[in-house]
Amino acid sequence: AVLAFTLGSLSTAFSDVVIDSIVVARARGESQALSGSLQSLCWGSVAVGGIASSYFSGSLIETYGTKYVFGVSALFPLLIACAALLVREDPFDEKKRALEAETADGEARDGETVGGQLVELGKKLWAVGKQRRIWAPTAFVFLWQATPNPGTAMFYFTTNELGFTPEFLGRVALARSVAALVGVGVYNGYLKKVPLKKMFFWSAVVGTALGLTQLMLVTGYNREIGISDQFFSLGDTVVLTVLGEVSFLPVLVLAAKICPEGVEATLFAALMSVFNAGGAASGALGAALTSYLGVTAEDFTNLFWLVLICNLSSLMPLAGLRWLDEADKEWEGEEDAVAALKEGGSD
Repeated sequence: AVLAFTLGSLSTAFSDVVIDSIVVARARGESQALSGSLQSLCWGSVAVGGIASSYFSGSLIETYGTKYVFGVSALFPLLIACAALLVREDPFDEKKRALEAETADGEARDGETVGGQLVELGKKLWAVGKQRRIWAPTAFVFLWQATPNPGTAMFYFTTNELGFTPEFLGRVALARSVAALVGVGVYNGYLKKVPLKKMFFWSAVVGTALGLTQLMLVTGYNREIGISDQFFSLGDTVVLTVLGEVSFLPVLVLAAKICPEGVEATLFAALMSVFNAGGAASGALGAALTSYLGVTAEDFTNLFWLVLICNLSSLMPLAGLRWLDEADKEWEGEEDAVAALKEGGSD
């Protein structure tokens, strides 16, 4: 079972990288608005899938059982194979292929082992990634994602202290999926032409302000003004999810913008790895801060300060906004590094 899940995840990840490269290639040379529309289309589709999964998965499991649900889920990846037939690709020049093959044969690759190829690809990625046009925006993306998160502590607070049931949490998950779709629509309809620096600035400021509303739930102030915990939590989740989606899509537009032509899949996948590493750092910092403040699954005495610190830390990445200016600079003097990555890349 573990091997099957691993192979399934690997196949999904491989397809995701190919799709990302196609989207980045289609957006190359186009306006920020078109790039935003393409990303909105992709993540809007993800949101629709999340809505369908949240709505139907529970009832299908209760009615037909887990084997049936796994069987149906296994059919959906076949749709990707069918969709691949619709992708238009320019025919590859056979003479160019032969020339590249001769060049590759002349480079001693340590017996063409997988490990040796990975090391060589890593060197080529470093040759491109060390350019300021790449690492500066990438560092900002990492900082944007790496601020501490009180999510785990808030989960235990809502379940152990407020008594939220699994049924209600399922409704929250459904509302979150719908809100994600709304966020994609808001960005695509009204915000895709807004400059990236302005988007990130106001996303951080508004996100911090709205995130502080969680303090009302922690202190119980919402009940004092006549709003139940369930209704307040549901509304808060919807608003924060919409804002989160609006602030997430510019990250994808930025990542697509800084990828040089011909190595879209390789470099975009590397940038998304940095983004995911920031998410892991966010969870680790949140866990460390939770432990330092003594917040546990039963003791929420300092939860107020945990939520406050985590939300205010969301303003810290604004110090690196100037790094985004590098994304608008043209490639100068880095053609050799990009060409080397093309030879060893996967595009």
